[in-house]
Amino acid sequence: MTALPVSVAAQPSDRAAAAQVPPARASEARMRAAALVPDESLLVGPLKGYHHETYAFPLPAGGGSTAQTWWKCRDPRAGLFWFDLRWFPSEKELVRALQGCITRIPAVVEREAVSLYTFIEGRTLGEICPPGRPLSARHVRQLGLLFRELVSVDPDRISRAGGPGQGRWPEGPGDDSTAFLMRLIHFTEHQVYRRHAPRYGSLFRELGLRDDGLDRLRRVGGGLTPRPFALIHGDLHRENFIVDPDGDLWTIDWELAMFGDPLYDLATHLHLMRYPAAEQGRIAAIWRDAVECARPGSSDGWERDLPVLLAYKRAQSVYTDVIRTALALGPGPEPQWRLLSQAARRIRKVLASAAEPLGLPRVPTVQEVGGAYVRWFAANRPA
Repeated sequence: MTALPVSVAAQPSDRAAAAQVPPARASEARMRAAALVPDESLLVGPLKGYHHETYAFPLPAGGGSTAQTWWKCRDPRAGLFWFDLRWFPSEKELVRALQGCITRIPAVVEREAVSLYTFIEGRTLGEICPPGRPLSARHVRQLGLLFRELVSVDPDRISRAGGPGQGRWPEGPGDDSTAFLMRLIHFTEHQVYRRHAPRYGSLFRELGLRDDGLDRLRRVGGGLTPRPFALIHGDLHRENFIVDPDGDLWTIDWELAMFGDPLYDLATHLHLMRYPAAEQGRIAAIWRDAVECARPGSSDGWERDLPVLLAYKRAQSVYTDVIRTALALGPGPEPQWRLLSQAARRIRKVLASAAEPLGLPRVPTVQEVGGAYVRWFAANRPA
């Protein structure tokens, strides 16, 4: 089933318009997008997004039609911190390779040497179904279809996307779920924690994070059940699902896709979606049935191994969120005081969730977390 471009009559959704972030000056990405439209005022953006700078704009549908189709032009943000292991160096090549494999995915075309994605008109799943609420029966079915299609993708088909990238592990794709988890832990320890320790080390230490923090996870995750590797989206949260005007679920933002243990997609999804407890069990059962239907053996040992992968996701979030919060509270010599209290509560919650997998002897109070950030800003004077 091929994902078709979505045409809209007027303009991107209110959400997209509200998500615009006015640039301080014209970036290279904006100039590239502006060159494709007759009037720069038609550009909507940049749209919210961590990994890319994205603009939406209308272009004639062609074929003598007066209708317009909305497109997105997106460029990777320069100097970006990558907190997740990447497999494919080019998201657009992966999305192009997945046409016909994933039912509702944006299409990619070339226009004047620029890659454009179809703009999926609608609202994010987070707007329609915020955290704490269960999915509709229709969206549960479509999520199950996505899980089934991901496991069904032929690795040879997506090899044209240029992978593997920095995420290659020595033994290559196969079914060694333990080696897959160890590679993820190694990346978090070395490319997130240790790489940023020269700048954020004092903050890590005040919050109770130690150099051997991930050793406990290595011991617990040392005997996972082998499962045949499959394509993983790697970032299936509410803002990466768009609900179109017909009520159908589209999957966007494939930059963290990789090839590995399919159970990791379920763990990441459950961690990011913040479902009610009963909903977690329903979604896990949907995933199990979907992947087993597509490829028997894909869910082997899932009930025993899922808590281990969820523990890794909770631990990974600590390092990621501590750094991102420092960046969000900047860039001045002091934290933004109006944001500090809420940020401290959020980090304290993340630390409490990861206390067991990281072996934290105690979880700092909200006041202690806030004080750690204040002292870090005083000592570092971030630019």
